[in-house]
Amino acid sequence: GFIAFLILWTFGNVWLLTRNAFDPYPFIFLNLVLSMVAALQAPVIMMSQNRQTERDRIDAAHDYEVNLKAEIEIMALHEKLDELRHSEIIGLRDE
Repeated sequence: GFIAFLILWTFGNVWLLTRNAFDPYPFIFLNLVLSMVAALQAPVIMMSQNRQTERDRIDAAHDYEVNLKAEIEIMALHEKLDELRHSEIIGLRDE
């Protein structure tokens, strides 16, 4: 919608209203409007980024906990495999 507004603005001022254009070619009024829109959008964008950062921190903490549990389980599996190998070696040696 916003791009359509910009196209209509420029089309209306350059081609349709060549003699009585309310905002001639350098489009100073359009620049003022765009600057005001940017000034209004900037704080909203910053607030949404801060909220997203908080969510990312929570997700990162959760990922860390899951990875830590997985690492503990893998270490337990390694210990079990080591015990099995050790018992097999002792069983082979005793035969």
